[in-house]
Amino acid sequence: MKTILITGATSGIGYALAKYYAKDGVRLILTGRNADRLQDIISVCRDQGAEVHGAMMDVRARDIMSPWLVDMDRRFQINLAIANAGVSGGTGISADGTDDEDERQLREIFDVNVNGVLNTVAPLLNRMRERGIGQIALMSSLASFSAWPTAPAYAASKATVRIYGESIRGAYKKDGVKINVICPGFIKTPMTDVNPYKMPFLMDADKAAAIIAKGLEKDKARIAFPWPTYAFAGFIGLLPASWALGLLSFFPKKPARTK
Repeated sequence: MKTILITGATSGIGYALAKYYAKDGVRLILTGRNADRLQDIISVCRDQGAEVHGAMMDVRARDIMSPWLVDMDRRFQINLAIANAGVSGGTGISADGTDDEDERQLREIFDVNVNGVLNTVAPLLNRMRERGIGQIALMSSLASFSAWPTAPAYAASKATVRIYGESIRGAYKKDGVKINVICPGFIKTPMTDVNPYKMPFLMDADKAAAIIAKGLEKDKARIAFPWPTYAFAGFIGLLPASWALGLLSFFPKKPARTK
């Protein structure tokens, strides 16, 4: 039985990935911070034939995450771990009137998007290396290719994840561990529903999940999509910093996180 771990499975891409993989012969280990949505995705996946183990888990809680992941791996041998949990926020006005990026938002975004990924990856990486087999996917973003003044912490956190993931892919390849980095563009999720502007090439989460799963099956180093947004993000990343920042400053601001 193939065992797949997905963090942040209660919403957005994580929810869609859980549904995509749920079938007979698959064991899913799902985490999230919302009890009702966790029970919902567990029920959906069980109805599709999967064996499901769910846990209310905050990826920032290293002292809890690490022993729990080791226990899950000892019991079931995790074949694929998708470090998906993440949050976003920018410098625009949110629903509760919050604006700009204060220290609270900055630290929360880095804590979830960077430390949360490390807390998921680190306990499993060496165990997979010792077995000589395993696969770990890290959720980054197309925002990782540029210094977005409209969402500084988000862009920087996702850049950290992308560079780290692509670095360890090379470092662990000889040990039989597959590492993949996922860089989506705009996907219709609760995270993007708050954006008060038109998002180019907005994609349904179920379609995004299918693209990700197929990319992981092919062991693609970087799963970046949709291609027009990927091409634009890559182009911006190649420009001199002053040119890129000048261009990006005209883009609409992503709302700040609510307090």
